[in-house]
Amino acid sequence: MEETLPTRNRLANSGLGVVPAVVGLVYAVQAEQGAPRLLAVLAVLGFAALAVRGYRLGVTYDHSRITIRGYSRTRVIDRDRVKEVTDFPAVRWTARNGRERWTPLTAFITSTGEFPATRIHKEHALKKLRQWVRRGGGERGRAKTAVR
Repeated sequence: MEETLPTRNRLANSGLGVVPAVVGLVYAVQAEQGAPRLLAVLAVLGFAALAVRGYRLGVTYDHSRITIRGYSRTRVIDRDRVKEVTDFPAVRWTARNGRERWTPLTAFITSTGEFPATRIHKEHALKKLRQWVRRGGGERGRAKTAVR
């Protein structure tokens, strides 16, 4: 099962990287010296990566693990290590060494200016994720949720 938001929401997430990348690209074209141009190109590459990661924000889970894609990293957590989904929203889990950890669900964080339909979709996705945690793995198939 797959749940995604409209493309406009995914594009908005990628705006965090797109806007500075465009500014950096304009600067790189106008720079006359090698070092400032090189730094601008490196910044553009970093912001482009941030834009792609922003577009792909989301959570994928199946019977054995959960994969959380955020702006800076992707974390894969075994199902039996997940304890709960908090209201933040975040996943509380236990690392292999026994340390308590939490990973924010960036894709599900709500803001005051978003569309009501988007907020409802995020709340629904969190509800399904909490049910999956309570059931101990949920459906045998693969449920995919990419939102925001």
